[in-house]
Amino acid sequence: MKVILLKDVKGQGKKGDIKEVSDGYARNFLIAKGLAKEATTGNVKELEAHKQSELKRKADELTNAKKLAEELEKITITIPSKAGEGGKLFGAITTKQIADQLKKQNINIDKRKILLDEPIRHLGYTQVLIKLHPEVTATIKVQVVEEK
Repeated sequence: MKVILLKDVKGQGKKGDIKEVSDGYARNFLIAKGLAKEATTGNVKELEAHKQSELKRKADELTNAKKLAEELEKITITIPSKAGEGGKLFGAITTKQIADQLKKQNINIDKRKILLDEPIRHLGYTQVLIKLHPEVTATIKVQVVEEK
């Protein structure tokens, strides 16, 4: 019997795969547990339509990420902070503070997407990478100024 896997099944395949399995295994285990459904012509067409829409959604995500990257390349964020002699900060600038400053400019980026090896601990400009998509990264300038 041909079935379409609805979830990843160990030893059989990944979600969306069409597999040939024995009738008993299909009816008594895969279909009964909701792991698969029978591969009728209607179900196969539905699967193909779902795959097409998924590809379109991923392409849209990529183009949106590229547009946002171009926008972010032009931005310089200014963060005021208290500093001591020699431009060394009391404390540090973290990804959360950078994300908050971006949010003030109506750009919502999760702080976990901001790639900062270690917090910024000095005054001046720093280049910060933001991973918007697995294929797209953007660089923003963060300027830390002394708070008055």
